[in-house]
This record gives sequence, structure tokens and C-alpha cells, in this order.
Amino acid sequence: MTGTGTESSRARNSWRPSTGRVVCIGETMAALAPDPPEPLESAGRLSLSVAGAESNVAMYLADHGIPVAWLSALGDDALGKRVRAAVSAAGVDVSYVRTDAHHPTGLLMKDPGPAGTRVHYYRAGSAAATLGPELLDHEPVRSAALLHFTGITPALSPSCRELVTKALATPADARPHAVSFDVNHRPDLWPDGDAATVLRRLADRADIVFVGLDEAQGLWGTDLTVSGLRRLLPHPRILVVKDGARAATAFTGSGVHTVPALRTTVVEPVGAGDAFAAGFLAGLLRGLAPTRALRLGHITALSALQVTADHGPLPDSQRIGHLLALPAREWETLGRAAAPDQTGVHDRTLPG
Repeated sequence: MTGTGTESSRARNSWRPSTGRVVCIGETMAALAPDPPEPLESAGRLSLSVAGAESNVAMYLADHGIPVAWLSALGDDALGKRVRAAVSAAGVDVSYVRTDAHHPTGLLMKDPGPAGTRVHYYRAGSAAATLGPELLDHEPVRSAALLHFTGITPALSPSCRELVTKALATPADARPHAVSFDVNHRPDLWPDGDAATVLRRLADRADIVFVGLDEAQGLWGTDLTVSGLRRLLPHPRILVVKDGARAATAFTGSGVHTVPALRTTVVEPVGAGDAFAAGFLAGLLRGLAPTRALRLGHITALSALQVTADHGPLPDSQRIGHLLALPAREWETLGRAAAPDQTGVHDRTLPG
């Protein structure tokens, strides 16, 4: 069914993780980007920020008032200290992040251009690449209500792949916590060509899955449709498919819910998918109906689209409440209010 302003009691009672802290696990790097956005080779000024899919999600969850910890490793270097301080300043618990004296903090550089933003990574042998499955036996994982991973982590190293594989090895009904998984395919991280097989296997074992329709078509077949993705990934309790500038659809136990994307002027698109995932998860954890959780995802994504960094400020709570309460027709009007290439959920300009 398509989401409307009036939702059934069945929708309001959709499955959600148990109450408790979210733990986001994965690498975060220092990030350099031209400011204002322009091609890297001609930029006169670079800004330093932090960039990591899982910590992006953690920071936006904290913005929404959700208790959250970020679990990773950083080098014993100045960039590692900057990363730790930035994530902590957003309200995320970083006390379990390991400092590694033998491996550096990763670095990326953004290169905006007419065809989109290219990202150059300097992460080989980074501290986060040494993460392994032993993390799952200790806090904060043992007391978590929800673990969040992305498809970036299993591509970083064999031990990182073991980490994610082990987290999803136990059947969903027997796990002490829920697991969410954003496919987040980065082709350059998969030189051996096994991304399609590995990411499909991992995604189908998670409780909550996020995937872009375009990235799914690149991985599993150009003829895939939104509904076809549900047939490809039948086991997640909730599957969220982001269809670029058009809409996002959530397949849940209460039905199929589609909400159009909001439109905005895009300053820099990288990070919008992470923001969307955080907004949806925040809505789910608050007990919102699927259509409103999707709306909160779209609203949160706008915060990333309007800044050069991956993490931007949310609208104030009054504005968020107003948008969540809009009748469906008024929401759809906001979605048609700008050019077709402006979107609150699309960040697939990343090449790898």
C-alpha cells in the first residue's frame, strides 16, 4: 500500500527493535573537501571534517535523541584525535573506540565535478581495517538493542568481513539484538568481483536493510524493480528501497509503504543515504508508523545535502513535527516543488 496521512493500527504495530542503545560499527576517516565545492585540482581552500557511513548514522541518531555508540579503531595520530572529538561532540559515545599505535587513521579527499563527486581514499592498512569478530563478545555490543553495519566494512579486510559475517550468522529470532545493514556498495573496494554474492548474502540475513534501486541494479541486474528487490531479499523484517529522486519504499510486516522524496537545492550529496538511514531508524525506534519513519528519513537526508561535510544540522523539532504531520497530498506537493534531479535520499555519486 502507499502511505497516507491515516495509517492503520496494524501499521502502527509494525515490528521494531527492542528498547536500548544502537551501536554503529565501522571505519571513519578524516575528510578533506574543497570549500566552496569545486574540482580538487583548482580548489583554493580545503575544509577538514570527518567521514564514515556508520558514524554518520550514529551522529544523526544522536541528533534525534537516540542513545548511540560508535565502535571502531583509530590511529594514534592527530587525525584520529580529530575524528574522535568530532563524533563525540555530536553526542555519540566513543568510549569503546580503540586507539591503535601501529596503524593510521584513514583519509579521504572529495573531488566535486560536473558529473558528481569523486572520492579518493587513503585507507589501506588503516586502524579500522584491523577490526575483527572479537568485538561482538564485549561491550557495547552485548547490551545493544540494534547493531548497524554497512557493506563497506566487509570489503576492508578479511577480519572485517568475519566481523560482519559473524554478526549475521545467528538466525534473526535467536539474536540478542537486531541488525540493520545498509548495502552501501563501493565498487573500488571490491576488486575481486565478489561484491554481488557477499552483499546479497549478508543483506538477506539482516533484520533491517537499506539499498538504493540503482546500486541494486548495478549489483544484481539492470532489470530489477522495487518489488523485485523484495523477492531477491525476502528475509529481512524490513527492507527499505531508495529510488533516487523519486521515493523510498519500506516493505514491512504491515504492508508496502511508499513516500515521495523531498526536494532541495543540493550543495554536496555525499552522506545523504546515511542520514536517511538514521532518520528512518530513529522513527522506527520511536515507534512511528512506517510512512512517518520514511518521512523522517527524507527530512534527515536534507541536512546532509545542504552542507559540504557529511553531517549537517537538523531542522528544529517544530519544523520536523510539522512535516511529519502533513497530509499526504501536501507532502507530495513538497516533493514536486523542485527540479527532478534534486533529492533527499540519493547519494550514489560515490564511485568507490
